[in-house]
Amino acid sequence: MKLNDRAETLLRTLVELYINEGQPVGSRTLARQLKLNLSPATVRNVMSDLEDLGLIHSPHTSAGRIPTQEGYRFFVDSLLRIKPLEQITLEEMQDKFSNESDPQLLLTKASELLSQVTHFAGVVLIPGQRSSLFRQIEFVRLASQRVLTILITDDGRVQNRVIPTDRSYAASELVEAANFFNQVYAGTSLADVRRGLLKEMQKDSDEMHRITATALAVAGKLFDDEDDGGDAVMLSGEENLLNVPDLCQIEKLQKLFDAFKTKQDLLDLLDRSMKVSGISIFIGGESGYRSLDDCSVVMAPYDHDGEIIGTVGVIGPTRMSYEEVIPVVDVTARLLSGALSTSSDRLE
Repeated sequence: MKLNDRAETLLRTLVELYINEGQPVGSRTLARQLKLNLSPATVRNVMSDLEDLGLIHSPHTSAGRIPTQEGYRFFVDSLLRIKPLEQITLEEMQDKFSNESDPQLLLTKASELLSQVTHFAGVVLIPGQRSSLFRQIEFVRLASQRVLTILITDDGRVQNRVIPTDRSYAASELVEAANFFNQVYAGTSLADVRRGLLKEMQKDSDEMHRITATALAVAGKLFDDEDDGGDAVMLSGEENLLNVPDLCQIEKLQKLFDAFKTKQDLLDLLDRSMKVSGISIFIGGESGYRSLDDCSVVMAPYDHDGEIIGTVGVIGPTRMSYEEVIPVVDVTARLLSGALSTSSDRLE
């Protein structure tokens, strides 16, 4: 869609006024705001053209107009002027990720940060174990028939699990078993590790080497207890949306919080945005989910050592300050990527 300069200026001003004030914008208000010596009649004519194009509409019988979903999309794609983050805000965001090496805490901080800065809901797609590579495992004898297993993945995540065993193992046996396991499976996806273990367990135990049998006995229990390794969604600040006037109707909130509870819609949306380079913005019905019809979702992928492994984003009303939200999401994704790579390096 192509608009002339006058129509673009008028549409940009109307959207910005509506985002800031939340009230339908009339021709007289626009004429005063534009300061282009245009009469209200001329402004009304341009507004009529924009309405015919489906970019604005009147919510009721008043003379004021508000953006449609298509109007917001044209604004975001063609007219938006991004505001760079203030230095103090940037420094505060950087501070959140400094001196933290636990990947799980970094993901939590990212979600909370997005919520705190934007005053909407922050969301993070946590990569499942299917996408993680096995780096190292350690077995530590705790008691006669209990072993602490320490699993470390390539993205820096560390999982500790106490495993009951069928017999007692000497400390030297567990060291040998861990060394064997690390040599065989280093760099393999956790899903493939699980499949490999199942295959080995089907072999005749009498033919197994003692070290192999020990490794399978302990590690096999660990992977049997793990979930299917699917991705997960972390949400922060959902309660912020209760204070958004555009979403305060009971029916809208019910749909939205049902989506937050099940998380499946969000999971699919976040997964889709991983396949796009840079910022993804879903406005209203663009998401394809009725629960998000009254919302916009701004997302950006984050990576670990250059490989995209998840997504961060903000869920808010369609009447959000896109020029402020977009850089917050972008910077958070970049800071999280850097922090995850740094935390992984510390484990080397």
